[in-house]
Amino acid sequence: MHNRDTPPSGLLIPDRWQGLFAQPCPLIGVVHLRPLPGSPGWQGDFGAVLAAALADVRAYRDGGADGLIVENFGDVPFWGGTVPPETVAAMTRLATELVAETCLPVGINVLRNDALAALAIAQVSGARFLRVNVLSGATVTDQGVIEGQAAELLRRRRLLGAESILILADVLVKHGAPLAPLGMAEAVADVLQRGGADGVIVSGAGTGQPTDRRDLEQAMAAARGAPVLIGSGATPALMGQLASCCNGVIAGTALKQDGVVSGAVDRQRVTALRRVLPQSPNWQHPP
Repeated sequence: MHNRDTPPSGLLIPDRWQGLFAQPCPLIGVVHLRPLPGSPGWQGDFGAVLAAALADVRAYRDGGADGLIVENFGDVPFWGGTVPPETVAAMTRLATELVAETCLPVGINVLRNDALAALAIAQVSGARFLRVNVLSGATVTDQGVIEGQAAELLRRRRLLGAESILILADVLVKHGAPLAPLGMAEAVADVLQRGGADGVIVSGAGTGQPTDRRDLEQAMAAARGAPVLIGSGATPALMGQLASCCNGVIAGTALKQDGVVSGAVDRQRVTALRRVLPQSPNWQHPP
């Protein structure tokens, strides 16, 4: 057995995380996919979905982002468990195209919590990491009670020989509340040591909401070297205060035109946020 002070060997891989990105505090831009086939908002034009996603990827890349994460954000209302096969097929096609478009590391998040689908999509498309909203424990959400998938996901990753695909797990995930009261430090320790995550994501209460500094400080202390990422509300002003309390930033809403989540990515906003994050000495700002 492992105690809470000692990470289980082989599960936490900070060296692999650092090797994935060129920057000490990478900026990971969210590609919010338009509604996919089968979802209520689907408009019947897959080419338009792909074109919008490619445009966002280019804006992130040209603005100086260090990585990307692709998620089916337009598929509201989200499935609480397994997504249908048409969603997996669409995301696999899109992710494959996006990975081919850029040399940046790409991640996958299948909302609301289909981690097994995300792993399959990542392995086929060449994506490098996953975001899992509920990896361990149980969370009350607008989709109902969602249970963690750590046992299934870690075993499937081993079965597929896909250990190089990293798992980033939300702790006390936004738009949800744990079924039983749980503090930040305990939640981080659980998801890393018992859930097998390679890193954790700390967010505000909802999409675009700022992340609390105290939560980040507690998460960094509990993570003991595993990467801790900010998962929402990252603006240049906020990151001037929080950059020392994290190992990376996942941003979407703040990088859209006029800060509207449904808008296109604004390259200048990407550059403005990248400028305030810690940088390697040889990094050059985009023009």
